[in-house]
Amino acid sequence: MEFDVGCDRVSRVGFAVKGESLDYFFFNGPDLKDVLRRYTDLTGKPALPPQWSFGLWLSTSFTTSYDSRTVLSFIDGMQSRGIPLSVFHFDCCWMRDFHWTDFLWDNRVFEDPEGLIAQIHQKGVRVCVWIDSSISQESILFREGMANGYFVKRKDGSVWQNDNWQSGRTFVDFTNPAAARWFADHLKELLRMGVDCFKSDGGDWVPLEDACWYDGTDPERMRNLYSLLYTGTVFEAVREVKGEENALIYARSATAGCQQYPVHWGGDCPADYDGMLQSIRGGLSFTASGFGFWAHDIGGFEDTSTPDVYKRWLAFGLLSTHSRLHGCSSYRVPWNYDEESVAVCRFFTRLKLSLLPYLYSAAVETHLTGIPMMRAMVIDYPQDPACRYLDRQYMLGGSLLAAPVFNEDGLAKWYLPEENGPWTAFLTGEEKAGGKWYTEKVSYLDVPLYVKPNSIIPTAVEAPDADVRFRENVEFRVFRLQDEASCAVYQDGRELYHLRLVREGNRVRIDTDAKGCRIRFVNETTLDVPGFACCPEGRDLIVRL
Repeated sequence: MEFDVGCDRVSRVGFAVKGESLDYFFFNGPDLKDVLRRYTDLTGKPALPPQWSFGLWLSTSFTTSYDSRTVLSFIDGMQSRGIPLSVFHFDCCWMRDFHWTDFLWDNRVFEDPEGLIAQIHQKGVRVCVWIDSSISQESILFREGMANGYFVKRKDGSVWQNDNWQSGRTFVDFTNPAAARWFADHLKELLRMGVDCFKSDGGDWVPLEDACWYDGTDPERMRNLYSLLYTGTVFEAVREVKGEENALIYARSATAGCQQYPVHWGGDCPADYDGMLQSIRGGLSFTASGFGFWAHDIGGFEDTSTPDVYKRWLAFGLLSTHSRLHGCSSYRVPWNYDEESVAVCRFFTRLKLSLLPYLYSAAVETHLTGIPMMRAMVIDYPQDPACRYLDRQYMLGGSLLAAPVFNEDGLAKWYLPEENGPWTAFLTGEEKAGGKWYTEKVSYLDVPLYVKPNSIIPTAVEAPDADVRFRENVEFRVFRLQDEASCAVYQDGRELYHLRLVREGNRVRIDTDAKGCRIRFVNETTLDVPGFACCPEGRDLIVRL
């Protein structure tokens, strides 16, 4: 498709597609959430990511020199500093440089990859490795793929190649079922070795001219379709070996339908505040297009950020659905910046882990409905004129509003929509009225994170890592209960607890199966909750279930 945005006429947007006909699909609302439900009814609901994927990921970055000792030192360094780590990602150079992709560990630096993976697993950390759908001429797989017709071809029947990025590279032709199986079989070997998931890089560029695909697809149509075939092949390989409950990829390219194969990240942004702004704007546009889950490179990709930018990006990244420390030519471990960065990384990682009952349950809702877990304010508040243009804050699930800092002055600026009651700062308990803008200077260990009134946020009492079990380990935090509120807590894809609260004046009636847990009524100590043991704690009322 070609788009003409305000060019021929500044008040018009036009688009054109080659051909004699065009099909239109209109997704009626009137609510924007209804549009997203109906769009994903047609193009596919997102799979439910495993709970462990919501923890912190750490990458080798796109560096060309690392080995087993480097990897283990990073994992041990995070754990010794009290920063729980969920996934370790090996970027390109787990394979021999410029042999991408051959799926073979570089034995010059990884003599025992299975042993290394086992060591990492013993530390409670999963393993992700980088892959690409392009095959270099130096790859051991090149001749096999060429002989069997697994690559895209030119019109004269020869294999299509160019020297962009690596010598003589070509692309796997996923329109050929045998080629897709061949590619997936190599992935399955790595999965059986112990690899847990893949970062499926690339797929966002394929040849348009002088290209012939196995099934005869028009090369221009393949420009978008390729990413669907590629990510689908990788995701299904993981699902087949690891099971439905652990199916996950970390994908770069996407088109309509790719939301079925989470997670996606926005790659290669600058390591500065402009890069942060590019990321949030792109991410909110992306999730408004039907994608339920989204991540970005904490600290930025290109170059290396200042400690100031890194610390602000940690708050933003760890209040996104998925969170990964990754960059280009330098490692992104926090102690490479300063000691305060270690404290900030630890604080927000632990905050996210404490929110896992809320976040995972929100992910289940996204999986079932197609409504993105992290989303622009206008999706929740379409009638509020101010929310139509907000691009520096977002809703994380249905009850939390996050507004990261995007400047070196530490000034946070955010808007709270009008509600029937005050919004409450999750970190401090301070209450603010809706329908207003606010500006405050905040420390690195703070960020505007507000809970809308009449909300219940289930949190983990103890959360040592992203595999935390919720049974008898949940505190339901209730914020300005007005009349009736309810929430469900999910684990392993199934409902674990349900809580319903009904308020009549100063009396609250509780209906729940969450035995062994507790309820915290934030900023309320005088409520009457018949049938339950209650005690005040500071400004809150604690109810034992």
